[in-house]
Amino acid sequence: MRRTVETVNNRAEVHDFLTSRRAKVTPEQAGLPTAGQRRVPGLRRTEVASLAGMSVEYYAKLERGQLAGVSPGVLEAVARALQLDDAERAHLLRLAQQANGSGALLRPTRKPKQRTIRPSLQWSLDSVTAPAIVVNLRQDLLAANLLGRAMYSDVYTDSAGVPNFGRFTFLEPLARRFYPNWNLAADMLVANLRTAAGVDPHDKGLHDLVGELSTRSDEFRRRWGAHNVRIHGTGMKTFHHHVVGDLELAYESMELRAEPDLVMTIYTAEPDSPTAQALSLLASWAATETSTLSSPER
Repeated sequence: MRRTVETVNNRAEVHDFLTSRRAKVTPEQAGLPTAGQRRVPGLRRTEVASLAGMSVEYYAKLERGQLAGVSPGVLEAVARALQLDDAERAHLLRLAQQANGSGALLRPTRKPKQRTIRPSLQWSLDSVTAPAIVVNLRQDLLAANLLGRAMYSDVYTDSAGVPNFGRFTFLEPLARRFYPNWNLAADMLVANLRTAAGVDPHDKGLHDLVGELSTRSDEFRRRWGAHNVRIHGTGMKTFHHHVVGDLELAYESMELRAEPDLVMTIYTAEPDSPTAQALSLLASWAATETSTLSSPER
């Protein structure tokens, strides 16, 4: 019975993902003529099938969620036709692996979900002079160095236990001040959670979090339904800290080999920039707030 339920859920996820990607590609982007009235946003099934070099009947079968036994070449053809990026391609491959029942074999053996980190990892964080944090796939903020805790001091006001970026972004009014471009931050957060759901679709904690946010936030529910995914990497983020003002920071995110479910992110500022000066002020403020910013027992 459980396998049947999992298969149904996988097919629904595949259907929603493929139809959402199809709706995002315009005929102009695909190099197709646009004459005539169109009843659907994006591409028609017939157009995707033609671009992928397969019959419309076969593509319709894929879009109904029937990915079991589909070859990598077919998946790549669909990915090209739908113009999937690297994160979306990886997500489609994971969905196909789950349809084949091979997802568990292709993932490293997972330890029970944890809410604490090894002391040596905390020591490594503390040795970093820039703001640094560690989160898990469901965006729990598990650890930070002193400057990271100071930078995310608004997030640590969550009294529910371990801070979670999903709850902070969508349920905490302070998030609208902390993220000057709140819509972008919200989009990225949900895409991270959607990616995590593809990596480990049986994470009960993630299911519970998505259910809670879907119930309590229309903004989250709309974004979750978009099925966007992303890969942790590098880029720029802008914050507004309540003590030192605006921060424009570069970030580097990296998965931890010893803990595959954890990601470390380090934030840095351009040398001699206003943000670099603001980080110096933040470090001074953090030093005076050590008692309140020190890690609570969990």
